[in-house]
Amino acid sequence: MLRRVWVLLMLWPMELAAQGTSPLTLDEVLRASAVHAPQIVEAMTRVRQAEGRALTAEGAFDTVFEIDAQSRVAGYYDGSTIESRAYRPLTGNGGQVYGGYRVSRGTFPIYEDKAYTDRLGELKIGGLFALLRDSAIDERRGRAAIAARDIDVARLDREMVAIGVQARAVSAYQNWVAAGLRLKAYQSLLELAETRRGGIARQVQLGARADILLTETDQNIVRRRALVVRSEQEFAAAANALSFFYRNEAGNRLSPAPDRLPSSLPKFQSARPVGPVDRPDVRSLDARIAQSELRLALAENELKPRLDLRGELSYDMGQTGLGGRSRDGEEAIVGLRFTLPLQRRQARGKIAEAQAEIDGLRTRQKLISDQIAVEVRAIVIAVEGADRTAQLAGQEAELADEMAEAERRRFSLGASDFFVLNLREEAATDARVRLLDAQARAALAGVDLAGATGDRQSLGLTD
Repeated sequence: MLRRVWVLLMLWPMELAAQGTSPLTLDEVLRASAVHAPQIVEAMTRVRQAEGRALTAEGAFDTVFEIDAQSRVAGYYDGSTIESRAYRPLTGNGGQVYGGYRVSRGTFPIYEDKAYTDRLGELKIGGLFALLRDSAIDERRGRAAIAARDIDVARLDREMVAIGVQARAVSAYQNWVAAGLRLKAYQSLLELAETRRGGIARQVQLGARADILLTETDQNIVRRRALVVRSEQEFAAAANALSFFYRNEAGNRLSPAPDRLPSSLPKFQSARPVGPVDRPDVRSLDARIAQSELRLALAENELKPRLDLRGELSYDMGQTGLGGRSRDGEEAIVGLRFTLPLQRRQARGKIAEAQAEIDGLRTRQKLISDQIAVEVRAIVIAVEGADRTAQLAGQEAELADEMAEAERRRFSLGASDFFVLNLREEAATDARVRLLDAQARAALAGVDLAGATGDRQSLGLTD
């Protein structure tokens, strides 16, 4: 009784223990881990950060509205003006379109002659269009595209983090179940010895057995109890490790109760890959290469001369103002502006830097792809070996159980001695423990394969 209380205390962390008596399933652990594991939650915050940066970059295309008003309150001239203007950058060109309205009253000096309007003011629309530099890509569109790729990188990084976390959650669950079943095997072995002791004690009391047999029985009980105590500690440690992944709706850790232990070790299998492995970290490098290509395009854009086309249409309304008839009616203006940097060393330096970055990322991508191929092949070999070992361990356990049962019958008939019976029982228990260990290794090899191939379905990750 005291040992059972000690086990419960060891399995009960500061957080509340999980309630319920149904066996704890792997799907239940994976669902909790996928939503509440701190590493996954942290990776999700990095996705939100990238989305915020993308929204900031898109702000470069916001429509801007402004009003400018001024009035001479002293001096020879008494002119007053008010002008409103709105402009919006183009998303398909480096230029912009704009429109505005202005109206003036009073008189202005000759050097401000452009301030005059007709009585109801002047409407104006216009646009600036890049014909060479900034026509295909410009700084604003480049920043927005790079920020959009940042979201892809963050999402792929989050997915890779989730794969790693879920793989560790499966391993923790398998270790917990294996430790619990190992404890049950040693408890059964101890119960056999404790149950048999009563019969042996009566036989010794009646003189049918020697006193030394009872001493040997007690020695055997102590040895088996030591195995149980060690297994209890391992089971408690495995439950504590599993609580990092198994959480409640609030995200708090839950330590699984001992009565939720499944009756057998669940199998875990992952599909064998066919062809190259498409893993999130490889696709993340694709997104980073695309970002470097955007930087290269921006640098090549800076090499081009600037040739901008400007067009403007204005219309004055109402009666003729103090500026005279020259302000009446429509007015259209078309203009060109040409700019050419001569050395362009800054652009050439950026091009060299971007090309080197692209080459480095492509080399790294090939390196990671080769490493994944070698790793996956090694894991497949380990999975095949672990499966064969588990099959052989199963056969050994069956044969050991048969031998132990036969020896118990012989012992009950007096045809065997206590020493041989203990050896048979302990050999059978050791065979069952080896079977558990072999099954656990096979499952963990499958977990490694799922993590190496990015098998989201087997790891409980949904879209």
